[in-house]
Amino acid sequence: MQFRARTALAAALVIGLTGAATAPALAHSPTRPPAATAPAQDSAPDSKALRKAIKGLPDTDATSALVRVGGTDGTWRGSSGVHDLVTGRKADPHGRFRAGSTTKIVTAAVALQLAADGELDLDRPVQHYMPDLFPKGKPHQEFEPIPVRSLLNYTSGLKSGDGFDDEYAHRYDTLKPQTVVASAIAKGPEHDPGDEQHYRNIGYTVLGLLIERVTGDSYADQAARRIFKPLHMRDTYFPGADPRIRGPHNRGYQSMKQPDGTTRLVDVTEWNQSDRFAAGDMISSTADLEVFTQALFDGEVVPEPQLKEMFTLPELAPGVPEASFGAGLQRMKVDGKVLWLKTGSRYGYTNMIASTEDGSRTLVYSVTATDAKGATMNPVAERIARAAFTRAEVPSKPLGQG
Repeated sequence: MQFRARTALAAALVIGLTGAATAPALAHSPTRPPAATAPAQDSAPDSKALRKAIKGLPDTDATSALVRVGGTDGTWRGSSGVHDLVTGRKADPHGRFRAGSTTKIVTAAVALQLAADGELDLDRPVQHYMPDLFPKGKPHQEFEPIPVRSLLNYTSGLKSGDGFDDEYAHRYDTLKPQTVVASAIAKGPEHDPGDEQHYRNIGYTVLGLLIERVTGDSYADQAARRIFKPLHMRDTYFPGADPRIRGPHNRGYQSMKQPDGTTRLVDVTEWNQSDRFAAGDMISSTADLEVFTQALFDGEVVPEPQLKEMFTLPELAPGVPEASFGAGLQRMKVDGKVLWLKTGSRYGYTNMIASTEDGSRTLVYSVTATDAKGATMNPVAERIARAAFTRAEVPSKPLGQG
């Protein structure tokens, strides 16, 4: 949903702006060279640029922003905007939010752990584990064997499953992931597995069901046991059919078009996201996601042989656009350095986790964007990304902002 018309916000709203550079939080890692005791002056986070990026909220693009820049070059923490548009009190810098498609990196990590444990074979077809998902049908609906790896790197050939036509009207309804998967499979394949890469939720929805099948446990419990609890991610959980965000959080708003052609901001904080499941149902905080990002890139979450899957771009069929995703993470060049990232958006909230390959700079942000599902990158989010990665050529909208 995208609306470029702008709604004026009350000038009397109280706006809080915080942001301070801090000493670098350094950690020894078996996969990185030892860090220096202090960041070089020209490589430390640009506090001035970061403060400027989040200054002036709320505005027509966002009502708040929470930012954490980390890595061996130093750290910066900042927040601005308001908790809600009714009271206008300052945004909670520790607030939880809907993490959207950054959930996929957790799902990928769980699947890769299962592969390391020998419980899941990335080369084996999904049909081997879940033959009941692929009933025999018309010839055009028949699927070639879909390797588990192709679910991870978005090359499965599965089409998107059907959802609600009017999502806002159905925001309290429950749409089961099994229903979404069944509707996708009924459409037949888009292409043979491995031939093309298309960013979609459906592969990770299937992965969630696959994790449940091979473990005999719920996906949410596996994510908590394998990721959240070991990393002490106390703000992170899967709400299932509960439309609320439990614990402290900032309200999310969406600009919606009215019958008379005008737009207004609608509070979309409460929303049943259970159909997003392992592809985007997670609730988290910037602190938790920073812990996860740094641990993941330090090799503390997924064993190194399997971790390479995240940083390996698949070779596609001749003549198609080259791949930009490994197992969940997207690769892009930033100021001459390789950056691996994942964006995620649900109505009211847009987020990113990112890191350079060497861990010198990490970024986690959450913006309560008024166009979180828009066709272009939210202006506040783009300013944050540019400020965090100096002279970065940030695209208008990174792939996978879902």
